[in-house]
Amino acid sequence: MHQVGVIGLSYRHAGVDEVARFSVPRAEIAARLEGLRGALNAAETLYVGTCNRVEVLFAAEDGQAAGDLRAEVFRCLTGREPRAGEAARLLRAWTGEAAVEHLFLLACGLDSAQTGEQEIAAQLRLAWEDARAAHTCGALLDRLLGEALGMARRVRRLTAHIRPPSLGDLAAERVTAHLAAHPGRVALVGVSPMTRRCAALLAPEGVPLLIVNRTLSSARELAQGLSAQALSLEDFRARPPAAAAVVLAAGGGEPLLPPASLARLKAASAAPPLLIDFGVPPNVDPAAALAAGFTRVGMHDLIEAAQGRRLAQLVRLAPVRAAIDERLTRLRSELATRAIGPRLAELRDTFEAIAAAEVARALRGGLRSLDGEERARLERLAGTVARRLAHLPLAGLRAAALHASPDAVEAFFAGARTARGGPRRRRDGS
Repeated sequence: MHQVGVIGLSYRHAGVDEVARFSVPRAEIAARLEGLRGALNAAETLYVGTCNRVEVLFAAEDGQAAGDLRAEVFRCLTGREPRAGEAARLLRAWTGEAAVEHLFLLACGLDSAQTGEQEIAAQLRLAWEDARAAHTCGALLDRLLGEALGMARRVRRLTAHIRPPSLGDLAAERVTAHLAAHPGRVALVGVSPMTRRCAALLAPEGVPLLIVNRTLSSARELAQGLSAQALSLEDFRARPPAAAAVVLAAGGGEPLLPPASLARLKAASAAPPLLIDFGVPPNVDPAAALAAGFTRVGMHDLIEAAQGRRLAQLVRLAPVRAAIDERLTRLRSELATRAIGPRLAELRDTFEAIAAAEVARALRGGLRSLDGEERARLERLAGTVARRLAHLPLAGLRAAALHASPDAVEAFFAGARTARGGPRRRRDGS
């Protein structure tokens, strides 16, 4: 695990505006991944961007330990040099087992603003697909992402009797409360996990829905399963229909609804619609929304509301935390054994080679009078003894690989290499 690192920031210690500074538009991710891998001098890289976090997962070259690369990630994602201490202040870094643990917690929703939500697993899978398409994800990250998403599936089974929470739940609650006083249509802008969640909660309540997306076919696909209407983003900007609320969750660096579109939306509606904005950067400029008389609920507001429920969710998900710890222990053992497996085999072969060489020397010397059967029996005995003597240090090395640093394990093998010639011969030739 020592090769793995994670660098990033999230709602936990950074504001939404700070997260937005590091976010990469979806259309640019594939092109940026190769540059990111080069900047980090890494073997593999993956970028995860959501409405409340940006993180870079990477694997160092074979035999190298992951380092603290916050300055490099800062430079690559923002396009400028960090000021003194700026990268360390804004970004967090995990390496080795801590990085793998963080990945598992992330996939299972335990590090999410709405603890236990399941949308993050879909977002992580999408990030994995992007990295594989860009050829920046190899065997190690493939293994870890597979393990993390496998844990996420296990979490769904462990919590199947409980509806998983989501920031989408909070958005739907805000919309429902608003509709009690201002009934009407709800527009969902963007086909994302958050808008899908809102749709799944609002449609059974009989709320009329309008699905808006840049690609009309995607909007129609979602709308068809909800008996909702569909509209392209271009048409919604130019001729928005009346709406009581608008939920926005789409990528891109520019606001989806410029001031002119907000003015049209306000004119078409009985009252300024409630805006729920999941965008990072914002899908609606907060100042423009305020100037136009809209009430806008942004990611900061949703995250703040979610934190009030965090402790109760963590208690409910205690079995999930235990399952993650169990899987981490097994994975540590598997990866450590796999990493040193070929070298253990080489060391065992060395024991046997030394024993065979000593037997051969004895058969040329004091034991040269032995017949063929006795020679063969002695050679077999030497091989058996060598394997049994090798078992104890090899078993110890397997255990040490779980707890000792890579440098300590490497020091042992380096010392073993210097002693592979076997014991020195005495002056009398014996």
